Amino acid sequence: MTFCLSGFRSFSKLWKNNPYLGLVPGYSPHSLFLVDSYGIWNRQRWFSLKTASPQNTKALNLLKAKTRYHRKGDEGSNKQVSSDSPHLFAAGAARKRAEMNPQSKEPVSSPLRDTIQLPTRPLNSEEWDKLKEDFKGKGNFENWISSQITYSRSSIDVAKSLLAWVAAKNNGIVSYDLLVKYLYLCVFHKQKSEIIDVYEIMKVRYKILEPAGYSLLIRGLIHTDRWREALLLLEDFEKVMIPSKRNYDDCIQGALLHQDVNTAWNLYQKLLGHDLIPMLETLEAFFDFGKDIKDHQYANKLLDILLYLRNNQLYPGESFAHSIKAWFESVPGEQWKGQFTTIQKSGRCSGCGKTMESIYLSPEEYEFLKENIMRNVIDGGDQYKKTTPEELKRFQNFVNNDCPPFDIVIDGLNVAKMFPKARESQVLLNVVSQLAKQNLRLLVLGRKHMLNQHPRWRKDEMEKVQKQASCFFADDISEDDPYLLYATLHSGNHCKFITKDLMRDHKACLPDAKTQRLFFKWQQGHQLAIINRFPGSKISFQHILSYDTVVQTTGDSWHIPYDEDLVERYSYEVPNKWLCLHRKT
Repeated sequence: MTFCLSGFRSFSKLWKNNPYLGLVPGYSPHSLFLVDSYGIWNRQRWFSLKTASPQNTKALNLLKAKTRYHRKGDEGSNKQVSSDSPHLFAAGAARKRAEMNPQSKEPVSSPLRDTIQLPTRPLNSEEWDKLKEDFKGKGNFENWISSQITYSRSSIDVAKSLLAWVAAKNNGIVSYDLLVKYLYLCVFHKQKSEIIDVYEIMKVRYKILEPAGYSLLIRGLIHTDRWREALLLLEDFEKVMIPSKRNYDDCIQGALLHQDVNTAWNLYQKLLGHDLIPMLETLEAFFDFGKDIKDHQYANKLLDILLYLRNNQLYPGESFAHSIKAWFESVPGEQWKGQFTTIQKSGRCSGCGKTMESIYLSPEEYEFLKENIMRNVIDGGDQYKKTTPEELKRFQNFVNNDCPPFDIVIDGLNVAKMFPKARESQVLLNVVSQLAKQNLRLLVLGRKHMLNQHPRWRKDEMEKVQKQASCFFADDISEDDPYLLYATLHSGNHCKFITKDLMRDHKACLPDAKTQRLFFKWQQGHQLAIINRFPGSKISFQHILSYDTVVQTTGDSWHIPYDEDLVERYSYEVPNKWLCLHRKT
């Protein structure tokens, strides 16, 4: 293939007639740059439009369950929290705890260890030859340099000159990998004419594509006047596998961009039908579009989106919250007024004074959750506990027959190790003694080694603990979290528990999103966290949220928790800021 840069728009005419261009052995690890936002994947993941291997549905569902709850770099699954910290479940608390407890980390090496300087302008053939001679890295130079150009998001002209040089050296042949990376740059820089050129080439050249090729073409075409061809690509994609939510979202936004609202809603329903979680930016696009539509049915669909956020415990970002506010205030004749506010500890909105929904489960919800915890974590969660059936039976008899319902269940070993410089038995005794003075019925869960005389476990202090609280000491190899959950739930909805563990492994063990949301709601309303940091001082606990942090409505009002732009919120945290909307009367 011979490139002529001055006539690059005739790109497709210059390609050699080889239908399997780029599908060659000798794959280099640098031959395909990974870009999350556009889904450029490993080039070996090919599929044909004619055949498709059956999907492993069980594995896909497991993968979705594993990934659904990750947000912004979640910490370890059961990571403990510092005793001196913001509210356990408040947005940004994990980041603040990390700042208060800095840990030295090895510097992260850059993915780009340049052995040569990347060009900032198009190079001619001689200059590319010289750059290749100077290349000291391992692997194929063409693949390496194209990856660096893609990573750096260099100009289209630089990438063009690279492809022209590669084509001239290879009888007009440019690999699929290089073409896809060039397409990525075209999409990133919104070069519509170049996107169409690459699209025409790929239509002619390839009968086999990978998901990345489809994803990039779809994203690129939606911004052109040939956007409907992106919908055809999506249909082709659907014949062999379920496209990603990004593919659907791109097409939805393309339809809205070109004023085809019916197609947008149909694609949205199809996305939900595949049990995919839509991207928040797409839902925001529906609200932005709705400000120009005076249609009752469209308005009802937007309200359904808000209920979808509620039912899936999703939180809009700050920009999305502004879009929701602007749409409500634009509805003719409704006289909605919005304001950004906070919720008081009592659960009352600081803006309108309404009381938010309680964090506590209804009796029906409580029984449903209790049954699922027993079945999936206590009885069926073998992978999450290290105990024997005999010991579990001994514990269940202890809780069911020998003890009254408890007010507070304490993870003894976890609490005792809260202050590393203090003696464990003394810390535990301080906590138990303070709670016992309030006439609370206490259960301390521990391990048998805590009863052995040791400089950090004094027998006299442990005897005082046992006089003030019921105690159960499991084998040293046992997992005590399931015991804590069992005792707390068995004692009733009033019972609280104390531990620094966030128990996300146990939440993940539950069978579906609904049960997991109920678990998190119950956890927020029942988990106590100790906040004073000096051993020997009076123990104080963080307040427990009295209200549920989800989208909620009374018909004439809406309250929508949202993520602030500059606050890093982990998946087990909830936003602090709210959008309050109410009708003027």
